[in-house]
Amino acid sequence: MHLFDDPLFQMHAERALTLIGRGGAEYGECVTTAGHIRAGDRDSWYRAWSATASRVAAAAEQSAAQGHRVSAADGFWRATTYNRMSYQPLFGSPVDPRLEAAFKRERDCFGRYAALAPHPVELVEVPFEGATLPGCLCLPDSARGHARPTLVGVNGYDSNIHEMYWAHALPAVRRGYACLLVDGPGQGRALVQQGLRMRPDWETVLRPVIDYASGRPEIDAERIAVMGWSFGGYLAPRGVSGDQRVAALIADPGLFDPVDVLPLPPELKEQLPDIDPEVLDAYLAPVADDPVMRWRLVQRALWVHGLDSLGAYVIEMDRYRLSGAAGRITCPTLVVANDDDPLAAQAELLLDALGGPRTLVRFRAEDGAKGHCQAWNRSLFDQRAFDWLDATLRVGRHGEG
Repeated sequence: MHLFDDPLFQMHAERALTLIGRGGAEYGECVTTAGHIRAGDRDSWYRAWSATASRVAAAAEQSAAQGHRVSAADGFWRATTYNRMSYQPLFGSPVDPRLEAAFKRERDCFGRYAALAPHPVELVEVPFEGATLPGCLCLPDSARGHARPTLVGVNGYDSNIHEMYWAHALPAVRRGYACLLVDGPGQGRALVQQGLRMRPDWETVLRPVIDYASGRPEIDAERIAVMGWSFGGYLAPRGVSGDQRVAALIADPGLFDPVDVLPLPPELKEQLPDIDPEVLDAYLAPVADDPVMRWRLVQRALWVHGLDSLGAYVIEMDRYRLSGAAGRITCPTLVVANDDDPLAAQAELLLDALGGPRTLVRFRAEDGAKGHCQAWNRSLFDQRAFDWLDATLRVGRHGEG
């Protein structure tokens, strides 16, 4: 599924391609869109994906007007993806007005999908520090009148609840779980429209989410599991370390002290956090020469954290550590390691530091699950993760226990 020679554009395109198996994109639509994009041209990228999103959404509107709910839902679901695709390369601060406009269109399309989805999908607001965080509560039809075991999804850097829906909610609901997705500070709407920045003390974020979940009659407060993906592999464990109500945890991948894997010489790492950021800036300057790393760090990370230099970013990341918190995690925990995912390099460090029952699940190239967070074989990941979760929460058929 190679669409671009440009490594940055190919990386972004794969975010859509991996959704094909779950109805979030179509290969033909992706190929056609790619044909209208000039190499390295972010403007043509934005125009092409926006045009595809508009065309697919318009067809969905027509189906909805004629009472074809399934066709309309399918179209709005794909249009959600294509709108998100359009603004990915535009990440950065100050926020590009096109990113804000495309994000609003993405939210609108997902809202239309939610109203037509084959199972209950409720857009919710979770109280948080005098404001609210955007959430999405997804339920199996069998949940009506019954409190269900529930998966709470914790996001990473550059995703949102709409993308988490296919990765977390769809497999959870199929197995009889309720699923609550929430964007915290530095994620989704909380970042784009509310200006909330990422923070290391995720226990302050997860606690009100669990409060909200525990108050919903559809959710079994004794069987709430938390799953973090991507940078959520740090955020979810950090959050659970401060909340003993969580019954199970999945870290995909398992992160520990992410700053320790940054490509810095020991003599600079030893000076953290008291080092002069300009010293780090000088060392890290070549990062900007690589388009993928420039997007990940200069555009994305500085925006998410509200910083203005790579040196300041490294110093900030020194605050993101599980080495002092992992021992407080006493619930059963599944730690994911993938040989193809550099972020999984510290998975066994997290495993060894946990204070409760722990299981390591490893994905290898021969499993066909390459890519960050097993992007190219989420079905295999779901099988292993949810089978473990079923056994841990004593969940039987249809999510009943």
